[in-house]
Amino acid sequence: MNEHTMSASKKMIRLRIKRQKDAESAPYWEEFDIPYRPNMNVISALMEIQRHPVNAKGEKVSAVVWESNCLEEVCGACSMKINGKVRQACSALIDRLEQPIILEPMSTFPVERDLIVNRQRMFEALKKIRGWITIDGSYPLGPGPSISQEEQQEAYKYATCMMCGCCLEACPNVNDRSPYLGPQAMAQVKYFNMHPTGKLQKGARMEVVIGEEGIANCGNSQNCVQVCPKNISLTTALAELNREANRFALKKWLMGR
Repeated sequence: MNEHTMSASKKMIRLRIKRQKDAESAPYWEEFDIPYRPNMNVISALMEIQRHPVNAKGEKVSAVVWESNCLEEVCGACSMKINGKVRQACSALIDRLEQPIILEPMSTFPVERDLIVNRQRMFEALKKIRGWITIDGSYPLGPGPSISQEEQQEAYKYATCMMCGCCLEACPNVNDRSPYLGPQAMAQVKYFNMHPTGKLQKGARMEVVIGEEGIANCGNSQNCVQVCPKNISLTTALAELNREANRFALKKWLMGR
């Protein structure tokens, strides 16, 4: 073992974690000291606590609970607030974080336990905007309408959304006092309306967009695009959707609907 390795093995990391026993319990803070290893991320630090659940006071406690799956910023399950900023725990490297490292669950969603939240509101929003492509019949329909390569490239950006919830956490207009569905749902309206077959339900989606849950409640803070781990052009989608919503509402008014 060389001198650098010995020095690294003696180094400790302190994590300050906001915990909660269940959905009804009050939150509390607990600190943990864990041994440092090179190239650690927040998930590996939490796994160390899971293996040895003893807090900084030397008390044996229940292991911290969190969600993770892919560990390569694809699934979105490990979203949490790290040092005050919402991000993916799997890509948050310990060496780049100021200590103590403060971990909190996202506040926009109901906490189930410790760092696990219930993101059901995002799936409910997809239902409201009809986030699917309807295909009738149980028999082969043949090739669908073609889509240009340029449109494919644009649509692909929105298809990479992993429903991590970061954009909703960062948006000041997504809260219990506002009916706004959030930037993720609005961007998905644009995505599905771009699809040649998805356009068949464009009118139904735009009704949601011009309603109380829609684009009018976007405050244009642009926080969403800053925290999106997939670098999706959310503000571009919202701006374009806003113009389309105005045209849709005007046309609807002119037609007396």
